[in-house]
Amino acid sequence: MRVLLVEDEPGLIEFLTLELELQGVAVDVAPDGESGLALAREHPYDLLLVDIMLPGMNGIELCQAVRMFSNVPLIMLTARGSVADRVDGLNAGADDYLVKPFAIEELWARMRALRRRHEASSTTFRFGETTVQMDLHRVVYRGQDVDLTAREYDLLVYLLRHVNQTCSRNDLLERVWGFHTPGDTNVVDVYIGYLRQKLDPERKYIKTVRGQGYRLEVHDESP
Repeated sequence: MRVLLVEDEPGLIEFLTLELELQGVAVDVAPDGESGLALAREHPYDLLLVDIMLPGMNGIELCQAVRMFSNVPLIMLTARGSVADRVDGLNAGADDYLVKPFAIEELWARMRALRRRHEASSTTFRFGETTVQMDLHRVVYRGQDVDLTAREYDLLVYLLRHVNQTCSRNDLLERVWGFHTPGDTNVVDVYIGYLRQKLDPERKYIKTVRGQGYRLEVHDESP
């Protein structure tokens, strides 16, 4: 799991980063809303942890901005625990709200529960003439089942989980191939080519973002 922590309190940043990394979570840190928004646009995170009281753009504004381009799971972390504050956070698009101080065990449990809910609610995806049924591990293109290799399928699922977000080649190497240090990204290009041959021969959906990586671009195609 890769998480973005948007927090300006050094002590809490150090504590949360250490504890989450012990759980195998990769943590990126942004000290303010503006840099948090930039990172959220740049990287396909699995979950965001956002403090409300941030310098510049506050957590509510950040959450609203993120929801303009992503449905990534998001938990608000704040010392403000009134009903009105909770309602403001949830109305801005937060999925959960945790009041400081909190136990790391509770945060970790909420993170896992939120990821489970997010994944369970997203089991069938469609783009163009392709349907992916994740619960059945089935891919259908133009009415016919498509035989994908395990790596092709994992790559497709990752792009679907981060639809309309640019995924860098190094992100894909880490999350799909399990490489934790930058390596030869040509393998990513090769497998993107395989997916295009099987599911997107006209290159309408799997887009190359020059100098960055790839994006599965899906928009509402209803009339």
